[in-house]
Amino acid sequence: MNIREVIEKRRTIRLFEKKKISHEDLEDIVQAARMAPSARNIQPLEYLVIDEDELCDEVFARVHLGGDLEREEVSENRPVAYVLVLLNKKKKEEKFEHDSGLAIANMVLLAESKGVGSCIMGRIDREGLMESLNIPPHYYVDLVVAMGYPKESPRLVEEGGSGYARDEEGVLHVRKRNLSEMFHWNGFRG
Repeated sequence: MNIREVIEKRRTIRLFEKKKISHEDLEDIVQAARMAPSARNIQPLEYLVIDEDELCDEVFARVHLGGDLEREEVSENRPVAYVLVLLNKKKKEEKFEHDSGLAIANMVLLAESKGVGSCIMGRIDREGLMESLNIPPHYYVDLVVAMGYPKESPRLVEEGGSGYARDEEGVLHVRKRNLSEMFHWNGFRG
C-alpha cells in the first residue's frame, strides 16, 4: 500500500481480534511516533506500551473506547495493546498538543500499513491510569491509542455530513464531509 492508500483506508477501530501484536511491530509503531516533528525539537513526549493481559484490563477499565457502541460488545472484542502518549513535564508543560497529534498520526498510519487497527482516545481516567501503572507525577497522560487486529471494516460514506452508525448487518459507516464544504482557495469570498 502506498501512503495515500493507507491514509484513505485508516478508520477508527473499536472491535478487535484476540490476536497479539508482536513486540517488534509495537516497537516499530512507536518508532514512527518518535520520528514525527517536534516544536523546537524539544521532544517532550514518551510512550508507555501496555500489552500484558492483566495490565490491558487495567487500562480498558479506565478508557472510553466504544463511542456509541454497547460496552458489552466492546468488552468482548477489546484491544490487545495500548500506547499511552505521555508528556514529560520536566521537558515542557504546555503547547505540546501539536507534537502529540503529529506523533499519533505517524503511529496509527504505520499501524494501519501493518494491518493493525487503532482507536485514539482522549476520554480517559488519567489519575486512575497514573496510579494503576505507577506513572511518575512529572508525566501527563495526554492520549491513549488502543491497538489490535481489526474485527470490523468500517466503510467510508462520501455523502457529506459527520458521525457514524452501524447498519443492520453491523457494518460501521463513517461519514466524511465533502471536500467542497471545507476547502477554500486564497481566502473566503462572497
